[in-house]
Amino acid sequence: MTRAAGLRALALASLLAFAAEAGAVSLPRPVTATAGGLQMAGTGEMRWFGIKLYDAALWVEAPPPGGAGLPLDKPYALALRYARSISGEALVTASLEEIRRLGETNEGRLARWKPLLEKALPSVAPGETLVGLHEPGRGARFWHEGRLTARIDDAELASAFFAIWLDARTREPALRARLLGQPRP
Repeated sequence: MTRAAGLRALALASLLAFAAEAGAVSLPRPVTATAGGLQMAGTGEMRWFGIKLYDAALWVEAPPPGGAGLPLDKPYALALRYARSISGEALVTASLEEIRRLGETNEGRLARWKPLLEKALPSVAPGETLVGLHEPGRGARFWHEGRLTARIDDAELASAFFAIWLDARTREPALRARLLGQPRP
């Protein structure tokens, strides 16, 4: 094999490896049918004390020309492919704790949101994917392994939930930057 052929083979192998990694957090058919035209903005992984919890990918409408930023005022999807088993109860508890940490102080509202999140966030096993489609101003829809788990018609809850990853005050700024396709902070 010539050196040029070897380099082409290496480049192809790298491309396939990237595609496989990106495919691990792709959008399931029901989401693409609902919100076709979304493009992957960025990917990253979430680790906690060095233990990988999930891979994440953010899908958005095409950004405006000139690099004016991602259109997060239009529908976008966040896909999480889990590396570990996590109970639905733990997902809901962690979500509400983060929403509270980001500034939601109305305990009555948080109590109303809990059963909605319980429907949206089931227990997950390694390799399973949860996808949330944020519809700004309307609410959100959630899928587990391509099956709709919940439709939440509460714009405030949807905004608060997706802020866990995308708000500038997120607990994971490096993951946020990667999802948004920005340089790491």
